[in-house]
Amino acid sequence: MSSPLRGNGRFRRFWAGQAVSQFGDRVSELALPLIAVGPLGASTAQVAGLTAALWAPNLLAVLLGAWVDGRTDQRRLLVLADLVRAAALATLPAAALFGAVTLGQLYAVAVVTGTAGVLFGTAYAPFFAHLVPRSAYLAANSHLSSTRSASQLAGPALGGVLVQVLTAPVAVLADALSFLASALLVGGVRTDPPPRPAGSGAAVRARARQGLAFVLRHPYLRASLGCCTTVNFFTFVGHSLTVLFASRELGLSAGRIGLALAVGATGSLLGAVTAPALSRRIGVGRTIVLGAVLFPAPIALLVLADGPSWARTGVLAGAEFLSGLGVMLLDVPLNALQTAVVPDHLRSRVSGAFATVNYGVRPLGALLGGLLGTALGLRPALLTAAAGGTLAALWLLPSPIPRVRTLDALPPAPSAPRTETDSRPTTVVP
Repeated sequence: MSSPLRGNGRFRRFWAGQAVSQFGDRVSELALPLIAVGPLGASTAQVAGLTAALWAPNLLAVLLGAWVDGRTDQRRLLVLADLVRAAALATLPAAALFGAVTLGQLYAVAVVTGTAGVLFGTAYAPFFAHLVPRSAYLAANSHLSSTRSASQLAGPALGGVLVQVLTAPVAVLADALSFLASALLVGGVRTDPPPRPAGSGAAVRARARQGLAFVLRHPYLRASLGCCTTVNFFTFVGHSLTVLFASRELGLSAGRIGLALAVGATGSLLGAVTAPALSRRIGVGRTIVLGAVLFPAPIALLVLADGPSWARTGVLAGAEFLSGLGVMLLDVPLNALQTAVVPDHLRSRVSGAFATVNYGVRPLGALLGGLLGTALGLRPALLTAAAGGTLAALWLLPSPIPRVRTLDALPPAPSAPRTETDSRPTTVVP
């Protein structure tokens, strides 16, 4: 069977840009906390505040998505988001040359890059829908997710070498340059932008309400939002404790923990590659349900770890492998399904609504993890995370999602309403 992406040079160019920036992101994910902990001597609360500053802009995603839906050239917004992130990150190595890096600057960089990331995510939804045809949604999401998984596998090692050789602030320059490369590649991708939708001149808050209302009324989107929000909340409960549990309860060294996480990352890569084939074999909907269970359930395996050090390391690696496999079996087909059912004129609004709710609960999950770990102990807290996350599948079972076998069987996305001043037919999903 020939690939539905064969000959699609536009997608390959976009994919290359995302690959470069994903590897750059892995450098910053390691370097930014090390700048705070090392040269700046930040406390645990201050480091946690850095993470919160990075995620906080997602709370405004519903408004930003509504604003993006009033624009017709999402490619320019993608390029702008990349350039803003490059400029913000470049201030860190520049300040390091004069020994002037401060914690306040780190927070500012986190907020600016986080906001630009939200802009990229909301503009990406309508851009992607016109980058590839519907028949290639699964394959394209698989390619993009495979690259992200590969960066999670090799990126930390690359980041560690750069930090050790160049120091953390200078290593961030690699991420800044990766966003510049992404901007150049994405800027050369030409798609036919959708026509300016009717009602795009309405107030941003009104458009944001329309997007959220559409999600809550739509049987596929409502169920997937409930599932994703629940599973992400509880997995952040568990992930906030995983490294601490591995270090204190399992007695693993930093090297063994890093090795286990690297081995576990191969699960994500395998899941991203196999998700399209599994979706064709058992159906898109059943693959989503399987991923929703397999993603959080392996957290419970950690409490069973015992025996010699190699065995405890193996359990951690196995749990991370299965969880990574599960998240891709959930993520790849669900992203394709959502792209197929959302109309063009609401794509960024829907993406923003999802980000506000789905990403907004993640810091809350991490906070609850800390509270449960303190009050109940690490093992009960991890079991709670696994059990609560697995229950997320209950959102899907009564919905039509489990019965979806192929994307072609989905009902067409509704087109934008036409006004008296706009009698042109509206382009829907290709």
